[in-house]
Amino acid sequence: MVNIEFSSNSFKINSVEVQFPVLIGALKEIISLGCREHKGKSNTLFVWDDLGIIAYTSNGELVNSLGFELVISTYKFSPKAIFNGAFNFNGEDIIEYYKTHENERIITFKGDDSGALVQNGLSAWFSVKKDVIQAIEVSLYTPYVRGEGIAADRYTIEPIDEEEIEFTDFGFKLSIIEELMYNKGLLMPKFDLYEFADWYKGREIDIDEEGYEPIAEVTQYFKDLPIPKRLAPEVTEIYQDGGNDIYMNLSPFSGGAVEYWDIKCSDDIKHFPNLKKATLCYAQEHICDELIILGVDAEWI
Repeated sequence: MVNIEFSSNSFKINSVEVQFPVLIGALKEIISLGCREHKGKSNTLFVWDDLGIIAYTSNGELVNSLGFELVISTYKFSPKAIFNGAFNFNGEDIIEYYKTHENERIITFKGDDSGALVQNGLSAWFSVKKDVIQAIEVSLYTPYVRGEGIAADRYTIEPIDEEEIEFTDFGFKLSIIEELMYNKGLLMPKFDLYEFADWYKGREIDIDEEGYEPIAEVTQYFKDLPIPKRLAPEVTEIYQDGGNDIYMNLSPFSGGAVEYWDIKCSDDIKHFPNLKKATLCYAQEHICDELIILGVDAEWI
């Protein structure tokens, strides 16, 4: 039987303090019972079948994380038995910890919602399915840093050194952005709301809370985004649908039945000589008829 003690000042296996990353040789000595080796595409796993423990390494030497399986799985690397040792956090049984929020992986012990399972550079992470803890994984904790890995100028809008289209109607511009950015990949970067929220430094954008309405900073981004005149001939069709990428990035939870992005004026068609077809759902009543008069095969979705 293996005893795990995770506290505010140490992580111990069978009363021996362990610091990550730990050499697999040292871990084998602490756990004692033999294990088998399983080579994956990008890592090497060491599995204690009878103890329900998996050690994960990237090079076959240094263990970066330990998994303690609480249900039987059918994967080749899965232990043959579940972990039946003692796993304590500050003296309390960690297996009794539970999920506090239906849509969040926040696991704490009963009566505590502090998320206390990050200690001394280590975290205890839980795999949960249908509110049942499937496994516990202990690994080095890497704190979340907003914007990390995203270029500092990723969504910085700079003036372009060429002629740009001057739009009269924002709704029309959005339909053009959908075509040039998401359908043809000619307008870069391809805007991603979640990446933008991660990158944005002006304030913290909470998409889960704000995504039911247009997010002001995102709307302003698209208003300010310059579109070069040289790209205008590439637009032969516009197709509006509530599931379009442009609308999902503007307001992912709006449900589609909104008027935020209606085309109110057809004047901008003058910039797009090759635009011959339009399927509309975000437009005022008169727009479809006006486009037909202007030579566009226009219809409602």
